[in-house]
Amino acid sequence: MSAYLATTVRILKQLRADHRTVAMIVVVPSVLMALLYFIYQNTPALPGQPTMFDRIGISMLGILPFVVMFLITAIAMQRERTSGTLERLMTTPMRKIDLLGGYGTAFAAAAAVQAVVACAVSFGLLGLHTAGSAWLVILVAVAVAVLGVALGLLASAFARTEFQAVQFMPLITAPQLFLCGLFVPRDQLPGWLQAVSNVMPLSYAIDALDEVSTTASPSGQLWRDVAVIVGIAVVALALGAATLRRRTP
Repeated sequence: MSAYLATTVRILKQLRADHRTVAMIVVVPSVLMALLYFIYQNTPALPGQPTMFDRIGISMLGILPFVVMFLITAIAMQRERTSGTLERLMTTPMRKIDLLGGYGTAFAAAAAVQAVVACAVSFGLLGLHTAGSAWLVILVAVAVAVLGVALGLLASAFARTEFQAVQFMPLITAPQLFLCGLFVPRDQLPGWLQAVSNVMPLSYAIDALDEVSTTASPSGQLWRDVAVIVGIAVVALALGAATLRRRTP
């Protein structure tokens, strides 16, 4: 437990000292949401129907934290490896699960701040409207950001350089973006693509956010979707710990 807490505190201190990374985590999703607002600002909507910004924006509150946290986590973890810090830590009695758990907790805290700020800007300044509570949107956004952290840590376990870590991003995120229901409803996909979509965690995030946008009270389906997201994040962390190499090739 002490090793886990020490790793968490160390990573949080490193993040606090890295102002560019902090800006990337906290500011970029909010800026992109503002850009999306101005893109759809003058798009007409049918009476009684949500605006285009409401329809697209609610999904982007899940997608943007996922993509940003995946990229930052994968690169940061790989930088620890190439600098020799990770190898030195692995020569100590520290367990791999303590190491990845510390990284995951630190970046999950950053992800929570990111999600809260992005949702506050979207609802408070940009006028995003949903039938459900904004707190449910924040909950799903945090869960998806944590998923991005976990998958980023897992991807970094297979990469040997920061460039290779970046290359994992389109491999892992692009198919999920195409099949999550953002462009075409999942029930309109060909049968085999629906099956692929059903095993991709981002699909459950979009389903959960769609429910919040249209339903005032959360259902059991929403909680199931959130549980699937969190469960996959835990599995990704466990796989990352199992595949983490003690020595850098």
